[in-house]
Amino acid sequence: MPDREQVIQKLTGIFQDTFDDPGLELFDAMTAADIDDWDSLQHIVLVLAIERRFAVKLNPAEVGKLANVGKMIDLLLAKTAAKA
Repeated sequence: MPDREQVIQKLTGIFQDTFDDPGLELFDAMTAADIDDWDSLQHIVLVLAIERRFAVKLNPAEVGKLANVGKMIDLLLAKTAAKA
């Protein structure tokens, strides 16, 4: 089961790849408004990449309730803990 720092590292790589920005650094309060290229299409690409990398299934209702990246991290921690 990964810890919060491991999830952040993996998620950072996914965000950097998805938004083609190797300098992108995540923070808990980050939202789509903080990333210029984060539109609805990139959101789908991002969610699919997260599902693949973390080997989890995220349903649209869960994703829709997420207020920021910190909440995504919390969800991924819960999903990976449930699999363990």
